[in-house]
Amino acid sequence: MREKKLTVLPKLEKMLVQMGENIKLARLRRKLSTEQVAERANISRPTLWSIEKGAGGVSMAAYAQVLFVLGLEKDLLKLAGDDPLGRKLQDAELIVKGRAPKTPQ
Repeated sequence: MREKKLTVLPKLEKMLVQMGENIKLARLRRKLSTEQVAERANISRPTLWSIEKGAGGVSMAAYAQVLFVLGLEKDLLKLAGDDPLGRKLQDAELIVKGRAPKTPQ
């Protein structure tokens, strides 16, 4: 069975590249080698290089491990923290299909 290849949109690709550059700069500021970070994050050096290049095929867990090693894991909590569209939908009181109520047995 062929594996489905993930297609990353150009805008997202640019964001991943920027994030990879930020991770690399954070590593360099801490004067850590790729070998040290990869070992501490329990990933291979090629995986770390892919992260620093902003590769879309690397798992989010690997990115999270590297951020943890660099002391930046709290940045993950900022993802989707502010949800203006969700708040607008909530404010508009749109009906969202929910689960059916449980029937008594």
